[in-house]
Amino acid sequence: MDVYGLLGNPVGHSLSPPMHEAAYDELGLEARYVTFEPDEDDIEDAIAGADALGIAGLNVTIPFKQDALEIVAPEDLAARIGAVNTIDFSGSGPPTGYNTDAVGALRALRDHDVTIQDARAVVVGAGGAGRAIAFGLADAGATVAIANRTESKAHTLAEEVPRATGHGLGDLERLVANADVVVNATSVGMESDATPVPADALHEELAVLDAVYSPLETRLLRDAADAGATTVDGAWMLLYQGVEAFEIWTGRDAPVDAMNNALRSRL
Repeated sequence: MDVYGLLGNPVGHSLSPPMHEAAYDELGLEARYVTFEPDEDDIEDAIAGADALGIAGLNVTIPFKQDALEIVAPEDLAARIGAVNTIDFSGSGPPTGYNTDAVGALRALRDHDVTIQDARAVVVGAGGAGRAIAFGLADAGATVAIANRTESKAHTLAEEVPRATGHGLGDLERLVANADVVVNATSVGMESDATPVPADALHEELAVLDAVYSPLETRLLRDAADAGATTVDGAWMLLYQGVEAFEIWTGRDAPVDAMNNALRSRL
C-alpha cells in the first residue's frame, strides 16, 4: 500500500485527505492519505523520516513551506517561488520539491475557459499565494500587476517576476478596469463580508478568481457576477493543486470529478 500525507501544524482542518482518498477509491488504488503534525523544529527530521519509511509523497502546508525548500531538491518553479508544498520521494536521489499552488490557479482559470496567454492580470496580495500565482501567470504568458497593502512588498516581488509591476492598493481601480484577469490572493473575504477590489472597476470582460474558499461565494465574487464577469471560486484552485500533486506522485490522470465532489461535499 502506498502512503501519502500532509505535513503541517495544525492540519486538523485540512480538506486534502477526503479529496485524495476519493481519488484512490475511484481508481481502485491501494493507497491512503494521512496527516502529520511535527513540531516546527522537527521538520527536517520529519521529511527524512518519511523518506526512510517509504512514504510515497507529501503535501506541505503552513508553517513548513519555506523550510521544506531548504531540505529537498526543488524544481525550478518552486525555487523561484521560494516555497514547496508537494514532495515526491520516487526518485533515486534526494526528494523533489514542487509548488502546485501556481498550477492550481492556472488550471482553475483554464477550466473556466479563461485565456492566460497575453492576458493583463492583476494579483492582489504579495504573500505566499500571491508569489506563486504571479509566477504562474507570468510563466503562462500574462503580464502581471501586483497590488499589495504594503506597496514595497509588491515592488520587491515584481522585480523577481517577469513582466510584472508593483503597486499599492490605491491603484486597483485603474488596474482592474483595464485587466483581463484578477486574482485575490489575500485572506480578505474569509472572515468578513469584505472585498479588496473596488466593485465599480469590475466589468463583464473580466475573469475573477478568489483564492478564498470559505465561504465559496465571497463578496468579491458576488460583485464580479453582478458585473457580468466570469467567476472562479477558491475551491477550484484548492482542487487543482491537489490534482497536480496526485499526478506528480502517481503518473496517472487524476479523477477530477471524484476529487471535486469529495471536496465540495465538505465545504
